[in-house]
Amino acid sequence: MEAPEPDGLRVLVLAPIGRDASAASELLSRAGLSTEVCRDLACLMKHLTTEVAAVLLAEEAVYRKDSTALAAWVQQQPAWSDLPFVVLTSHVVHANVSGWRRELVSTLRNVSLLERPVQAITLTSTVQAAVRARRRQFELKALLDAQAAAAVHLEELVFARTRELEVTNEELRTQMSERARIEESLRQAQKIEALGQLTGGVAHDFNNLLMVILGGLEMLDHTADGARRKLLMDGMRQAAHRGAALTRQLLAFSRRQALQPQPVDLVAQIGGMRELLDRSLGGNVQVQLEFSEALWPVHVDPGELELVVLNLAVNARDAMPKGGVIIVRARNAPSVHLDGLRGDFVRLSIIDSGVGMSTEVQRRVFEPFFTTKEVGKGSGLGLAQVYGFAQQSGGNVQIESEVGRGTTVSLLLPRSILPPATNAVGSTDSTLKTSPHSSAGAVLLVEDDNDVAVMVSRMLGTLGYRVQRVASASAALAALAEDRKFDLIFSDIMMPGELDGVELGREVRERGANIPVLLTSGYADAASARAESEGFGVLRKPYTLAELASVLKIVRT
Repeated sequence: MEAPEPDGLRVLVLAPIGRDASAASELLSRAGLSTEVCRDLACLMKHLTTEVAAVLLAEEAVYRKDSTALAAWVQQQPAWSDLPFVVLTSHVVHANVSGWRRELVSTLRNVSLLERPVQAITLTSTVQAAVRARRRQFELKALLDAQAAAAVHLEELVFARTRELEVTNEELRTQMSERARIEESLRQAQKIEALGQLTGGVAHDFNNLLMVILGGLEMLDHTADGARRKLLMDGMRQAAHRGAALTRQLLAFSRRQALQPQPVDLVAQIGGMRELLDRSLGGNVQVQLEFSEALWPVHVDPGELELVVLNLAVNARDAMPKGGVIIVRARNAPSVHLDGLRGDFVRLSIIDSGVGMSTEVQRRVFEPFFTTKEVGKGSGLGLAQVYGFAQQSGGNVQIESEVGRGTTVSLLLPRSILPPATNAVGSTDSTLKTSPHSSAGAVLLVEDDNDVAVMVSRMLGTLGYRVQRVASASAALAALAEDRKFDLIFSDIMMPGELDGVELGREVRERGANIPVLLTSGYADAASARAESEGFGVLRKPYTLAELASVLKIVRT
């Protein structure tokens, strides 16, 4: 005999007539099935659960009975459950009975009909088949439960991993923020270190220049000889130009220099420097110019280009203490693809045969204030200025060197699609035709520095202008409100008060005053760029009398 079904998984038997129920229960028990006999339909409903293996039902137990509850239970089974019913029918054939049986089969869904009398083996095998089918349903339920549990577990894992990622990302953000803070602190420390070097090196150079100027001015009071006075004036003028060049180097290094790029012919521009190079480099150094034919024009600031070439030539000279040859070479470089650069360039190279550089020096050569020269022989800004000029011009700079075999510094300068101007940029007529006895017009000078105001007033007076000076933009607007007639407003950009020079020029425009505005600044910062973007001319300090005259002529036309 087979072992009975586990507790809770049993066959419900409902056969209310005679001993049908007990006989069927005994027969199924001998086949190894656990049974539960129900006396009526209500009792069946009480024991009916999803844990039931099958139901053995005699049709007379439900015929003409209210089976609404049974039908509802069958309909509300879970998706995995389809309880099997084995229904014992009679041999009675009647239309009403047949119709009711069809309705019963539809209601119970999973039904096997057995017409009595039924052989024992038929009843037993039919119920066993129903129980096996029910077991498969429970196996499906177990699989569905396992799948649901796996889904829940997977969701928990995903949530846990997501949380771990969020924590990791937050840690990364914190580390990045801390790294940015440390880098900013490092940059500030580097700036402080650079300022320390700048204070010593630049102060030394400027003190030398001021010594020449102040000493020369004092000597002028004690010198009546014209030739000697001219030598003193030339020396002071040269010192002033050196100071202006050093200031330009500092501004280019700080990347605040407002370059004025334009088409430049390298052959003409550098060829015009030949005398300056020969005079600056000394007699034991020769300069050779090697320019390829059909050399493209470049788009750069010509004045800054000359300064870069002069710096590189002086460095090359210092690298050849016994003299030698410096080659200035220019070649077209089409279709360059290097370090983010794309397009056509011109490669301008300054080549020497000097002592060369070690690998360590080459790594630091473009750092500001780094120099291998003796104290007082260099500020360490030359090559940093070269690097700044190349970057600002949209190009690049490269250096190749070997100890004992010389150095080649190459500038990649962007090709200009426009031809260069006929006249060299920056050339001004040094012969000024002033008319001190006839007025060139009235100028409203806006300058807060008294010493600068006095000097500029004298320069304007030399050019034939009548000058009225005020110290602020508000004072200038007050002078204009008094209906004083001015032919030009000449104002510094950086001034104390609520309005700077750019805002003064904008206010003059908005008031409808048809007066040209010329601005000047000794610090080419964002304000100068803003002035130029709004259409105001900007004259950079320091400037010569010839430059002032030329710009005034352009502004007033």
